[in-house]
Amino acid sequence: MPKRIRDKQAPDASDRLRAAGLRPTRQRLELAGLLFGMGDRHLTAEGLHAEARAAGCKVSLATVYNTLHQFTGAGLLRQVMVDASRSHFDTNTGSHQHFYCEDEGRLIDIPGEAVAVSGVPKPPQGMAVDRVDVVIRLRRA
Repeated sequence: MPKRIRDKQAPDASDRLRAAGLRPTRQRLELAGLLFGMGDRHLTAEGLHAEARAAGCKVSLATVYNTLHQFTGAGLLRQVMVDASRSHFDTNTGSHQHFYCEDEGRLIDIPGEAVAVSGVPKPPQGMAVDRVDVVIRLRRA
């Protein structure tokens, strides 16, 4: 594991992974250190893979995708779909929405209380609304 990640992130990342029911493998620890060591952020799998390679982590893009989906399933990340070809992964799992800057391919958080959604239809019997995701698309004026 690269020294920067091992020294600063591994203890917190290890605890976070164990609390989520995930085994803290070397690759999970490296990726968790990159994901959670810089505050709330939005990343694509390709972006995280590039950061991992630059930090000296030997990890494949397939492993990055698998890890991101495992972290999402464990509640450590939130997946934000902006189009059919690309997902962003958000380290902020609290209640909030997003602006999407189409020209830059960048997400910006909107505080949860800043958006009100009304008229959500009643879900089918036996189902419950988990959350409503709002992505407001922006273009330069």
